Amino acid sequence: MVTATTQTSAPAATGGSAPPAGAAAAATLPRLAAVDIGTNSIRLVVAEVQSDGSYRVLDQDREMTRLGRGLYDRGRIGDEPMEQSLQTLGRMKAIAEGFNARELRAIATSAVREAANGRDFVREAWRRCRVRVEVVPPEEEARLAFRSVSRHYDLSDRLTAIVDIGGGSAEVILAAGGVIDQVVSLPLGAVRLTERYCKSDPLRSKHWKALRRGIDATIKEMMGKPPFAAEVMIGSGGTFTNLAEMAQLERDGKVAHARDHAISRAEVVRLLDRLRETPLEARRQIPGLNPQRADIIIAGVAAVARLMRRLGTQRVLVNDRGIRDGVLLSMIDDLFGTTPPTRAAVADRMEVVRRFARKCHSNERHCEHVATLAASMFDALRDAYALPAGGRDILRAAALLHDIGYLINHEEHHKHAYHLIMHGDLRGFSSREIELIANVARYHRRAAPKKAHANFARLDRGERRLVRRLSGVLRVADGLDRAHGQAVQGVRCRVGDGWVRMLVRATRDPAIELEDATRKAGLFERAFRAGLTLSWSRPRK
Repeated sequence: MVTATTQTSAPAATGGSAPPAGAAAAATLPRLAAVDIGTNSIRLVVAEVQSDGSYRVLDQDREMTRLGRGLYDRGRIGDEPMEQSLQTLGRMKAIAEGFNARELRAIATSAVREAANGRDFVREAWRRCRVRVEVVPPEEEARLAFRSVSRHYDLSDRLTAIVDIGGGSAEVILAAGGVIDQVVSLPLGAVRLTERYCKSDPLRSKHWKALRRGIDATIKEMMGKPPFAAEVMIGSGGTFTNLAEMAQLERDGKVAHARDHAISRAEVVRLLDRLRETPLEARRQIPGLNPQRADIIIAGVAAVARLMRRLGTQRVLVNDRGIRDGVLLSMIDDLFGTTPPTRAAVADRMEVVRRFARKCHSNERHCEHVATLAASMFDALRDAYALPAGGRDILRAAALLHDIGYLINHEEHHKHAYHLIMHGDLRGFSSREIELIANVARYHRRAAPKKAHANFARLDRGERRLVRRLSGVLRVADGLDRAHGQAVQGVRCRVGDGWVRMLVRATRDPAIELEDATRKAGLFERAFRAGLTLSWSRPRK
């Protein structure tokens, strides 16, 4: 990720905690700083990287600048919040310099991303503060949240919803066993919802109903039916940390660490009812609630409650580190040289695919066998149909991963395979290759590729043709191991004008496999414009 970078000397810090005397001279471990410029707040963390790749927080700072105030009515960042945010950014940079941070990265999210004058903010941040601000897309924002959660929580053998609620948007990641299945960005930020729906104080019944209906309609339209019921929701952002502290004080009379406290859905609903019936000035006095957040907390907690309802979640855990932790972790990866390697640097990128398949608990023997059969079919067809050489690896990877969707469920495992691959970390493959692999795996069964499918429509004409052909080959190869017994040992192909004949080698009569492969051959025949016949070559005695 390329973000704001500044090489600094060490002038005295302004604001925050001052470094100890002689810190610059004494420091032998690298120091990094990350800034998260959100719709509601700007947050800084300065950390010292440890030799094992972890980090020690040296200082943190936060200021509610309300950069997005009025944005959703006017479409622009106002002069006052822009000025306050720029001043805050300059002060935070000075703090990072005071700690002799070798690098500072600043990311901006929903407000700057959506504002008509968002680029003006980025330009002014550089002109006045000499900080390069990266405006991250929603998908990257979600991945930063996931990176933080997956570092600090055990996600294995869990169906998890990871939710980051900011001022302008809510990023939702659905993961099974620590593997991302779905990422969606919802316009359900606490500031956005407050400005649109919270028109009375305390919130009147008609405004509460409008808020609830608006949240539910947005979730239904943009997320659809969830692929599974999430056992637990892990949330980050000020809404979640305030929710945890209010719940702890209500239950135990004291605040422990937010991340150590689980909140039940019943507690969330009860707190939400209390908040929406309490006037603003009284809300500011509620123990555990930041008074500066009291005006937007109802909308934020309403988003949490409705998401829990939609996802079937009964329990919330709080990750109080936020996406700035994800930014720091990515910076540490860069520092240690563990960024995803280029294709040339990967000795065997198929091993990367195999590791990902194992993480998804795929049937390794079956998928390896299908990949071998598919690759031999590709080799036999390559010259006659001018198949690109790179298509072989795409086909093999898709074959190795075609059944990983079983991690989510059986019925639509081909669709889940697409999402898992798209969000998987297949190092050594380009983003375009990953999209092709995901599409080929997506069409290994059921419906044929159609332009009406958004994932297929995104490809260009040549890529669509390749996906049809490779998916057709994969379907036949998958059929040739219908019983998952690896009875078919190999395939030889003969190609003619409008026909392809496949002779399979097997130690026993592969009638089941031949029947299934023939049944699945429709896409192959349409893609190659050739009739396909399959027969068994009996072994010689």
